Amino acid sequence: MLSWLGAPFGSEVVVRGAVAGSVVALMCAIVGTWVVLRGSVFLGDAMSHGMLPGVAAASALGGNLLIGALIAALAMAYGVAALSRTARFSSDTSIGLLLVGMLAIGVIVVSHSSSYAVDLTAFLFGDVLGVRARDIAVLVGALVLIAVVAFVGRRAFLAATFDVRKAATLRLNPRLAAVALTVLIAVAIVASFHVVGTLLVLGLLVAPPAAATLWAHSIGRIMVLAAAIGVVSVWVGLLVSWHAGTAGGASIAAVAVGLFFCSAMASGVFGRATA
Repeated sequence: MLSWLGAPFGSEVVVRGAVAGSVVALMCAIVGTWVVLRGSVFLGDAMSHGMLPGVAAASALGGNLLIGALIAALAMAYGVAALSRTARFSSDTSIGLLLVGMLAIGVIVVSHSSSYAVDLTAFLFGDVLGVRARDIAVLVGALVLIAVVAFVGRRAFLAATFDVRKAATLRLNPRLAAVALTVLIAVAIVASFHVVGTLLVLGLLVAPPAAATLWAHSIGRIMVLAAAIGVVSVWVGLLVSWHAGTAGGASIAAVAVGLFFCSAMASGVFGRATA
């Protein structure tokens, strides 16, 4: 049994993937908690897919993919905010329109590449087993940035999430807090997409914090529990991937979502038992 559990982690490639995935899980726990509590999951989804034009353009021009992705993600967020303020549309409508437009532009750009299928597959699904030491360094830097900003702005984020009027009364600038949270979402998604891919990053961004909210009732505890669930998802996902021969990123996301449903069922049973 122990040899079965430890077999994958005898490989340096898998260990690097596990370390990188764990760092991603910590980032997503911090940012994802605010995403879930603010009901911004659709925005996060749109930003993750809206990065494609930036990644494609950076690849075609020989530039840095992370910078291209970050510019595209922030442009997506700015576009949603601008449309929501100036047009008679809900934020969901604005997000949907920009999501389709950005994806279409990205696919058009990528389709001109000779490695179209490979590039698009890597963008959508990532390559957790292809992580290098410098990729881990970038992830750690992003984690430190996110943690510092989240700690410094915690009061403003909390007030802006639950009571915008109180935030304004306390001069915490809820609009600036919302912008800062959007930037944190962009940083987390951009730093993570090459590890688990854009289609799967939301698995770690949403599922662990959502599961944690079923058991914890303070922001700090939700983040800590979400981090634990996310890290477990990474290691178990890689274990499943190794023995079942499945894609690493997809396995991690599937485990994270599976843990959410298990948590939801356990929470329901526990709630009925104590009622």
